[in-house]
Amino acid sequence: MTTSPIQKFANILANAKSLFIVTGAGLSAESGLPTYRGVGGLYNNRETDDGMPIETALSGPVFESQPEITWKYLAEIEAGARDATFNRGHEVLAKMESHFESVWILTQNVDGFHSAAGSTNVIEIHGNLHRMKCTKCDYVRHYEDYRNFELPPKCPQCAAMVRPDIVLFEEMLPTAALQQLQACSNMSFDAVISIGTSSNFPYIVQPVVMASQLGVPTIEINPGQTDLSNVVDLHIKTGAAAALNEVWKMLQTPNER
Repeated sequence: MTTSPIQKFANILANAKSLFIVTGAGLSAESGLPTYRGVGGLYNNRETDDGMPIETALSGPVFESQPEITWKYLAEIEAGARDATFNRGHEVLAKMESHFESVWILTQNVDGFHSAAGSTNVIEIHGNLHRMKCTKCDYVRHYEDYRNFELPPKCPQCAAMVRPDIVLFEEMLPTAALQQLQACSNMSFDAVISIGTSSNFPYIVQPVVMASQLGVPTIEINPGQTDLSNVVDLHIKTGAAAALNEVWKMLQTPNER
């Protein structure tokens, strides 16, 4: 009798006490969140209205020299995502924290859905679109949306410009997130899972590759083929929410139902 990929996934998790999970845009796309490019992207096959690629408009150098341009497209992206919320995949990952001894999530996503769904051990390596910080003083505040912003918005404490606490193109990754990622690399995990990421960044690929080299079970949940697909022990070619929901049904105890 052939064992299904989901059953194989469940078998791996049944023998695990700790998980390290990497998530990307594919997970949030299932919430209806538009991506910059690709299927459903806001800027497919075209430049922005300002005659530059979206990656340039959302870059550190443009923000420094022409912040009104960067803020224009940050506001467009936030407005496009305003009615979206976390999906069943995020919920299952949050529930797993109480099922396993240790669960850590490294996410490329800036939507904050993991924390909103209840996950607590989240490394937001690219920041959070809803966390605003002042470019001059220590002002930091969470905003649900940008609806009432005057662009570019000003700090209520010092009147300098504020910005989302995210990593723009050509900017450095946040020190605190990198330190937590390094701390996780020194921990021992029983399985490493990649979910909905195209695996284009070395710091996203590395945890999976290192785990594979150490003989730790590795799983990829992604309908498409990525650079990790031939590295992992198990590639589940379905949407993240459906796969996670099915495996959770197999794992949960009566008290968790």
